[in-house]
Amino acid sequence: MIAVVQLLIKYALFPAFAMDTTLSTFSFVILIISTLCIAAGGYIINDIYDIETDAINKPNKVVIGKSITESTANKLYIAFTFIGVCLGFYLSNKVGKPPFFGLFVIIAASLYVYASYLKQIAVVGNIIVSVLVALSLLIVGIFELIPAITIENKTAQSTMLEVLTDFAVFAFLINFIREIVKDIQDVDGDHKAGMQTLPILFGKMRTSKIAMVLTLITIAIIVYYLVSFLFMHVTVILYFLIAVVGPLIYIAIKMFTAENKIHFKHISFILKLVMITGMLAMVIYRLVL
Repeated sequence: MIAVVQLLIKYALFPAFAMDTTLSTFSFVILIISTLCIAAGGYIINDIYDIETDAINKPNKVVIGKSITESTANKLYIAFTFIGVCLGFYLSNKVGKPPFFGLFVIIAASLYVYASYLKQIAVVGNIIVSVLVALSLLIVGIFELIPAITIENKTAQSTMLEVLTDFAVFAFLINFIREIVKDIQDVDGDHKAGMQTLPILFGKMRTSKIAMVLTLITIAIIVYYLVSFLFMHVTVILYFLIAVVGPLIYIAIKMFTAENKIHFKHISFILKLVMITGMLAMVIYRLVL
């Protein structure tokens, strides 16, 4: 999903606005591989620290300790993270922006701290992982647009960064809501592991209502954005209303009535679909702008 979104940014969103970009196809592939390697490392270290909770929350999906040993998982985490960070170092120097390398180090370190500590703290862990999801979009703009800025195109490049930031904010909000819903799903295992997530502190029903309010706020933000910036593009507005706003209204209603794990699993799945349809809006931009 990360790779697809980054490809959409490069080959759908940027061409729609005829942006000046920096990376060749080869360099862009390096950026994708680097991002995926660091994300894979984060996924592995998260699973390592979640062995106890996963045994309760999703026993049929446990890999570490069954399919592979914890020692092997740790080696894979180190290998993926090392490769991702090294590719980031290469790419940062390739575009003439060595300080950009710090982004890869910060992201990799944040994933480790999240898995080992922050995810146990209510809201903080949810925010961190959602920020990292948003960064997986913004990093394309950082490497593609910023090094290509000149006096002539500065305004256009800055505007495109703002558009990309809007998509990143959308990704943050949807992922943040989904993380809360997943916490409701995993409340039993998390409670046994001594974690302090929102459902453990406030209960599943109250947390569900919080997620519902956040969903309604997200709907309001999207509608405001459509009315303020895209009112001239009927096709784009219709797409967002049907593929994004409509499902979010459905999610808000379901959150109000959800009671068990199956209900919240369904909501989590729909949120994932909304994330995908929201990102696919970049293709609509390419077709109509």
